[in-house]
Amino acid sequence: MPTEPHGDDTLATEGIPSRTARFAGELHHVTGARLAAEEFLDDLARRALPAAPEHWDDILLVVTELAANAVQYAPGPFVLCLRRTFDGVHVTLSDTSTTPPAPRPFHPSRGGGGIGWHLIHTLSDQVSVVVTGQGKDIHVFLPW
Repeated sequence: MPTEPHGDDTLATEGIPSRTARFAGELHHVTGARLAAEEFLDDLARRALPAAPEHWDDILLVVTELAANAVQYAPGPFVLCLRRTFDGVHVTLSDTSTTPPAPRPFHPSRGGGGIGWHLIHTLSDQVSVVVTGQGKDIHVFLPW
C-alpha cells in the first residue's frame, strides 16, 4: 500500500483530476501503483470517457511497467503522479536511480524481460527522462 494516502487532488478551477501516490519500493507496490492508477482512471472516466477503450488498458500497462522497473532497477521509494492533460494523461514516476532507462534486447530463451521500455514508448505519445540529484523523473504522455 502507499506510504501516504492518495486522494483526488482535483484542480478546483479546472475540474481536472490528478493523483499522487508514494510507495516504499517493495515488489507488492507494483500492484499498489496499478491500483492507484485504476482509481484515478475511474475518477477520470466519470468526467470524460476515453476516446478509445484501449487507452485505459494502455495507461495501466505503462504504470505497471514503470513501477516494476523502479522496483527492479532503482531500489527504494518511488512516487507515481497521474494527471489529466488537455488531450490525455500525464504519468510521472520518480525513483531513486540516476541511471536513465535504456532498451534491452528481448531474449525469450532467458525468461523474457527487456520489452517494458519498448512497450512504454510504443503506447505513449511522448516519453522523457529528467535526471535529478536524487534520482530521476520519467514523464509519459498517453492518449485518453
